[in-house]
Amino acid sequence: MTSVIARRLRNRTRSAARPAGFVIIALLLAGCGRSSYQYHWNIVVDSVFRPDGLILYGVWLTLSISVISQLIGVILGVVGAIGRISRVTPMRWAASIYVWFFRGTPLLVQITFIYFGLGVTRIYGWPPITIGGFTISGAIQAGIVALGVNEGAYMTEIVRAGILAIDPGQMEAAKSLGMTYRKAMRRIVLPQAARVIVPPLGNEFNNMLKTTSLLVIISVPELYVTFSRKNASGPTVFHPFELFIAAAIWYLLLTSAWGLVQARIERRLARGTGTGTDDTVRWRDRLLGMRNASPHTNLPPGAIGSGLR
Repeated sequence: MTSVIARRLRNRTRSAARPAGFVIIALLLAGCGRSSYQYHWNIVVDSVFRPDGLILYGVWLTLSISVISQLIGVILGVVGAIGRISRVTPMRWAASIYVWFFRGTPLLVQITFIYFGLGVTRIYGWPPITIGGFTISGAIQAGIVALGVNEGAYMTEIVRAGILAIDPGQMEAAKSLGMTYRKAMRRIVLPQAARVIVPPLGNEFNNMLKTTSLLVIISVPELYVTFSRKNASGPTVFHPFELFIAAAIWYLLLTSAWGLVQARIERRLARGTGTGTDDTVRWRDRLLGMRNASPHTNLPPGAIGSGLR
């Protein structure tokens, strides 16, 4: 019954999305037709199919910052989730305050505070560091830390929901075999929780690829800043329509490629569970946001949506 309702909702969403898309395209075409603006479509073509070194560096930097920040977020999320379910009161309070603060304040404020606030008070000046011949500026370091710490607060709730979705009997059985809490969590609970954690984790990384654009506030030359600078000077000066269409295409390429990777990971995790047909999401449905509600997901009350921004 649940699957039938979910299928009907998905079909209804598709039916509503198509006319809306046609209307948006029609409005764009109509606006292009009446405008006196001289379009330079070669800027879009060159930026996407013949990108210069600045654009390629912006793409590489966006990917690098996203991957490192997400790794930091996952590590902090696992630690925070264990703290949130811990019986030790100080640990539980510390994890709860961490989640409360970083989920309750804007990311832009956190980036500004971590870079400018810590720098001006001389708590930490973010000096450039060199690793393997690559020099990492202070702004990039601060951006990675800010994104990673912020992401950790959301991952804490996602990992906690995944752990609570596992039958408590699994931990009890592991302890009866002589395993310590840490060993049981690492070998028994977390591998099973991964099936619940991976889909929202993938969505968080998708969001991270786009959230790097907020680093414009500290002038990190990622993808958005690169196109902003091209719009401000050089042969493409003041062509925001074409430049930011090209920027949007690059972001779509990055998120779509990750959608393929995420779908493959989810299919692999679903093998042998008997839920592969219902729980895995087709790439097209993921790309267009048309995901079925799964009747098999065993989440605790209040866990759904706990990691949403």
